[in-house]
This record gives sequence, structure tokens and C-alpha cells, in this order.
Amino acid sequence: MLKKRRPINPPQVLAAGFILSLFAGSLLLWLPVSVTGSIAYIDALFMAASAVTVTGLGVVDPGTTFTRFGQIVLMVLIQLGGLGFMSFAVLLVLALGKKLGLRERMLVKESFNQPTIGGMVRLAKMLLLFTAVLEGAGTVLLAIRWVPEYGLADGLFFSMFHAVSAFNNAGFSLWVENLTGYPADPLINSVISILFISGGIGFTVVYDLLHTKKFRFLSLHTKLMLSGTLVLNAGAALLFFALEYSNPETIGNLSASGKMWASYFQAVTPRTAGFNTIDISGLGMPAMTMMLVLMFIGAGSASTGSGIKLTTFLVIILAVQAYLRGKKEAVAFERRISEAAVTRALAVAVTSLLIVIAGVFLLSVTEQAPYHVLVFEVFSAFGTVGLSMGLTPELSSFGKAVVMLLMFIGRLGPLTLAFALARTEVDVVRYPKGEVFTG
Repeated sequence: MLKKRRPINPPQVLAAGFILSLFAGSLLLWLPVSVTGSIAYIDALFMAASAVTVTGLGVVDPGTTFTRFGQIVLMVLIQLGGLGFMSFAVLLVLALGKKLGLRERMLVKESFNQPTIGGMVRLAKMLLLFTAVLEGAGTVLLAIRWVPEYGLADGLFFSMFHAVSAFNNAGFSLWVENLTGYPADPLINSVISILFISGGIGFTVVYDLLHTKKFRFLSLHTKLMLSGTLVLNAGAALLFFALEYSNPETIGNLSASGKMWASYFQAVTPRTAGFNTIDISGLGMPAMTMMLVLMFIGAGSASTGSGIKLTTFLVIILAVQAYLRGKKEAVAFERRISEAAVTRALAVAVTSLLIVIAGVFLLSVTEQAPYHVLVFEVFSAFGTVGLSMGLTPELSSFGKAVVMLLMFIGRLGPLTLAFALARTEVDVVRYPKGEVFTG
């Protein structure tokens, strides 16, 4: 008797979509028309993985290794990875005048990490329009600086590439030194940071803001994201300024305004953006530790960023606070946070931490680099941040495979990957309660 084939679930479809995009992109980047010289396939695969997962780590310099065609391929992969292939599938279906069925809506729900399938089409349409407007505006503003500097054709392309890379939190730059040539430039710092903060705050938050006029009527998720982002970014900027103020390898030699701009930018970029305006390898240990925490926390749910997500971190903090105060439920903005949300947050955080520890262990076996450099690389890869202390181009083939896997898991989400691999089982037996001593 033949076994009935189990239907493919949404997480499996998403995982398959990312893998197909990754390999298709690697083949395009491997073509002679894409490179100025030659490139090993594993390097093309790594760059495609980094683009599709919107990480920004590079084993080669995109500006000198790839031709304009190759750079366009990289930009398309970044856009596809940032918005998700399901968003483009929705756009295609709507353009053909067709309607989304229940299965397609389930896939979109999973792609956007939403609890219900209601409003998925509206959310997808808003996402695409919002992306086009922000990236277009970013291109125009960046062109003000780069067209006079590089000429019309190159200046416009550089502006478009960096606008797409910033909004999608990819961190790819066409200069080997990234944005270190502009540590005190108000235009570059403000435009790039606004783009990646807008992309990283989450499309559901943007949708909520566009359709709700008063703060008190916003959803709890939106309130947590807005307040958490403001507090975390401001606190990180002040702390970075204090920690690195006298460090000549980072901001020590900059003017007062330059120090403030650089501190602000380096405080907000670790939450999966990946751009840098100073030499990251020159960071002191305290500032580096702060960046590790920010990279692990990451951006918002249903955004172009990764990490465990800010709301996950906040839910855990609120749950711990409630426990220490002897309360049964975590509360924020006069709203109760469900036990299911707390459990999911803990599962995401613990699973992510275990993956990061495994990544550090594997790289420590094969790579010859200081331990803190290995740790930084792993956190950056899992958070799909793209910041590096210079290890990425020196990775062995095994190390590249480990980092690619970390980027893939980080972008897809550890729980989504677990659901894709696991068999769903329904609890039919309830066991008696047992006591376990903890703490």
C-alpha cells in the first residue's frame, strides 16, 4: 500500500524558494559576462547567498570583481531577498488579473510572519509601493552627492545600488572600504540610515502607521517596535560615543560633529543593516560587545532585516520583569502578552543562541583567527548584518559553507526552518505533571 504523500507546508515552500533563488543567482554571477576576471563557483555561491539573505558579507569586492551586469544581478538578488519571492509572486498574480487562493494567502502569511491570512493582499501591495517610493527617493537624494562626484551614469547607478542595498538591509557597497569615506557626511549618513531603519522596522508597522492616526490606537506590536527602536537606537548611540570617543582607530580623530554622526550610524547599523562609516576592526572590546548584542537582537518582524527580532527581545524582557515582580502575565501599554507569544519568543531566542554557539565552534575548528573575530563573524552572519572584522575573504571553503548556512538560517528564521524540517504531530496524550527544580 502506497503511503499518502504529505503536502508541502508553507515553511518548506519558503525554504525551497530561497534555495532556488540562491543557486540561480550563483550561476548568473559565475557567468563570464558578470565578472571582470574569473571567480570560483563557491565564491559566486557565497555572494549570491549573501545577497539573497540580504547579509552583505563578501568574499570578493563587488565593485571590482563584478561587471555592471554582475552588479545588477547582485542588486536584483538583494531586492528579491529583502522583499521575499512571495511578494513578487503576489505582484505577478495581481498583474495577470487573478486572485490569490487560500494556499497562496497562507504562503504570504508565512512569508510576512503574520498570525492570520486577513489583509495579506493589501499588505503586499503596500509593501511594494512603499519600497518603490523609498528606494526612488533614496536614489534621488544620494545622487545629489554622487552624480557630481562620479558623473551622471556611474553616480546614478551607485545611488540606486546603495538605495536598494540600504532599504533591504543588505549592507553591500560598491567600494571596498564601504562608506568609510563619508563618516561625517550628513546627507549620506541620514539617507542611508533612514532607508535601512524604514526597511527594518517591519512592513506591518508601516501599514499600521499609514492607517492609524493616533498612537493609542496603534497595535501593541507597533507600539513596542516604535518605542523599542527609539530607546535602543538612542541608547546605543550615546554608549558608542562614550566608549569610542578617544579611540584613534574609529572616531577619535573626527571632529565633534563627525563623532556624533559616526556614533549614531554605528549604533543603528548593527541591527542588520551592515554598512559602516568607520573601520570595524578598530573597535574596542566594549563597543564590539555592544554590537554583538545589537546584531543578535536584529530588526522587526516582517521586515527586510533578521536577528531574533526586537519584539522577541522585548517580550522576553517583559516576561522576566513580570516574573520578578510576582505577576502571572507580561503586560505592555495596558495590553496582556499571551503565553504563546512568550513561549515562541523564548524558543526563537534559545534556538538562535544554540545555532550561534554551534557556528562559533565550527569556525574555531577550521579558521585561523582571533576568537573575538570569529564570534563577530558568526553573529554578523546569523543576524544577516554584513559587518566584518576582515575575516570573510580569508575563510576556508568549509568556513564559507558554515557562514552561508548561518546566513540562510538567519534570514529564513530558525523556527521557520525547524517547521520546514519537522513532522507536525498532534498531541493525543496528556501526561501527569512533574516537578523540575530550576534557577
